[in-house]
Amino acid sequence: MIIFIVTVLIIPVACSTTQPETGEWGYRGEIGPENWAALNEEFALCETGLQQSPVNIDTEALTPKPKIEFSYDYTPLRVVNTGNTIQIEYEPGSTIKVDNKQYELKQFHFHTPSEHQLNGKTYPMEVHLVHQSSDGELAVIGILIEEGTENRFISSLWPHVPEETRENPVSGVAINASALPPENQVYYNYKGSLTTPPCSEGVNWIVFEKPIEVSDEQIKQFQSLYNENARPVQPVNDRQVI
Repeated sequence: MIIFIVTVLIIPVACSTTQPETGEWGYRGEIGPENWAALNEEFALCETGLQQSPVNIDTEALTPKPKIEFSYDYTPLRVVNTGNTIQIEYEPGSTIKVDNKQYELKQFHFHTPSEHQLNGKTYPMEVHLVHQSSDGELAVIGILIEEGTENRFISSLWPHVPEETRENPVSGVAINASALPPENQVYYNYKGSLTTPPCSEGVNWIVFEKPIEVSDEQIKQFQSLYNENARPVQPVNDRQVI
């Protein structure tokens, strides 16, 4: 299998896998993305950073890269309505290996519409699987979502999503995130940032080329809670695509 990479040079910095407390920022009006830097001095990178995410990925310049090694296990289902997204917490023990470096899966969450674009195309949704290495570096897998057939894995999540901001640990239900990645695992890789405040840089981004399908009804179910929770694409600046 041939895998593709978009490479960007960056000096890594420490990042957090958690979001700020609900109410500090949002996606519209005075607390929307264009104002994040003004809300808190810790969010300054949202405006001044030069290697921010998401980005539009131009797929013309490509270089082969080894396949990602997935080692995901089952975890008890813990669904969190954070006030900005729906997030699934993951117990320790599930990992990926990229460039001989191992990262542990911490959580995954959803955005609508997609935050990343491929050649200027936006998709209805995107899921981010957030991983962290032993030295604190983050690796986030972005999977684009398009409308199509009903997704059985998503069907196992949506009934347990709390409508209000809180955590919902589901007794007797376990899930495995290995059901999320597409069968065709061609991906693009670049160095970027968190797409939410504080927009910390040094994040190893892996964005799959092939989207997964969910039904129109499943998209609408998420959008009934969060009609729009996506940061606009950011400038690539002097980051070079190899």
